[in-house]
Amino acid sequence: MARPDVPHGAAGAPAALVAEPARDPSAAAPEAGEGELRSGLRRTMASRHLVMIALGGVIGSGLFVSSGYTISQAGPLGAVLAYVIGALVAYMVMASLGELSAKHPVAGGFHAHATRNLGPAWGFATAWLYWLCWAVALGSEFTAAGILMQRWFPGVEVWVWCLVFASLLFAMNAVSSRVFAETEFWFSLVKVAAVVAIIVVGAATILGINPVAEAGTGGLGGFVTDEGLFPRGATGVLVTVLAVFYAFSGTELIGVAAGEARDPERTIPRAIRTAVIRLAVFFIGAIAVIAALVPFETAGTDESPFVTVLDRAGLPAGGDLMNFVIITALLSAGNSGLYSCARMLHSLGAEGQAPRWLSRTTGRGIPLIALSLSMLGGLASLLTSVIAPGSLFLALVSIAGFAVVAVWIIICASHLGFRRRYRRDGGDLADLPYRAPLFPVLPIIALVLLGASLIGVALDPAQRAALWCGVPFTLACLAWFRLRHGPGVFSPR
Repeated sequence: MARPDVPHGAAGAPAALVAEPARDPSAAAPEAGEGELRSGLRRTMASRHLVMIALGGVIGSGLFVSSGYTISQAGPLGAVLAYVIGALVAYMVMASLGELSAKHPVAGGFHAHATRNLGPAWGFATAWLYWLCWAVALGSEFTAAGILMQRWFPGVEVWVWCLVFASLLFAMNAVSSRVFAETEFWFSLVKVAAVVAIIVVGAATILGINPVAEAGTGGLGGFVTDEGLFPRGATGVLVTVLAVFYAFSGTELIGVAAGEARDPERTIPRAIRTAVIRLAVFFIGAIAVIAALVPFETAGTDESPFVTVLDRAGLPAGGDLMNFVIITALLSAGNSGLYSCARMLHSLGAEGQAPRWLSRTTGRGIPLIALSLSMLGGLASLLTSVIAPGSLFLALVSIAGFAVVAVWIIICASHLGFRRRYRRDGGDLADLPYRAPLFPVLPIIALVLLGASLIGVALDPAQRAALWCGVPFTLACLAWFRLRHGPGVFSPR
């Protein structure tokens, strides 16, 4: 029977997989930046790669498609408020993760921090929750891309496009982590350009300086509905917060990629600060423009509100171009999600918390078996052949949203546990490579808001699938680990 206090990170990888002598995963990367870790993974990623991986994971269906659902439920101003809350919570969580990852940059991610600071059962549950988040998110990204393809090919079933996109992303991830990082860098540039374009065009339309815009589209009158500024009340904002948190999921991918980052003590904090600032500007700016121009009564998930904005701005050809860019953005988010799923399974196998063969890597450092199993979640998108694509998309988003909220809660709790143990053991805060601001206020506020989002989702029948799936899954992970390893698994080792 495996011991619960297994090595952190991917340090437990079989010796047969190691091409060079083992290194402490928290040590500085070699100068060449190509050092191979014990796990078989390699430190090849620079700060720009980490930033774009985070942007790539975040700017996906949560912004481009489900933002229409947020507007329809919360109203225009309520949607903006929900995204402001999402940006603040994302910053709080990333500050906690930044301190943990800069101090202990481990291959595979933050479940190792939960193991170290909360207990191995929590680390195990975190890893599988995050795998669930991105495995299900893969399905939502493919489904959303397939829905958007019907703008041009209405006669082709959504599931056909899902299969095509899944094959494409699998091939790109199977080459090397360097190819993945470079591909994601350029994918993310495209989607960032799309968000900037929608903000510029939308702002010009609102200000009345767009000469080709539809009559009556200027100004901020869209924020005032027949039912007031908040047509659904505070409840409308609360029930959409889970979907908004899902929209911001992906920033924590920096923590997953920490083990493959060059000079992680400096790279990780810099990447987190840059990514969170850019996301706040992009998300809040884009949602403000969309909320002002898209009537909340007609908003939904059948069409991206980004495309609707360009149509209303008098740029129908721009709508087609934006549709193409958004599909590229969705594939970019799926690309990051598949990477995350594979590394999480690889890390679990290396730690002995999953079959050891999941930790095997190819000569290029790719965990191909873990990659193949992770793609199974994306194949859930093929259910669009028997379930309405819009309904399936919202169900997948809600399940993924529950999983990422649960993971964020554990990250904040891990940070609180780390600080308590660090000070108890005589650690000096000045020695931390990165220190989260306003501790412990920020992680506590984040925990309160994340907990409130889980209460809110129970009020929305369209999202209750998140609770019916997520709660049993979490309890099953904790119970299985306790039964297998015995008492003591809920205490830090």
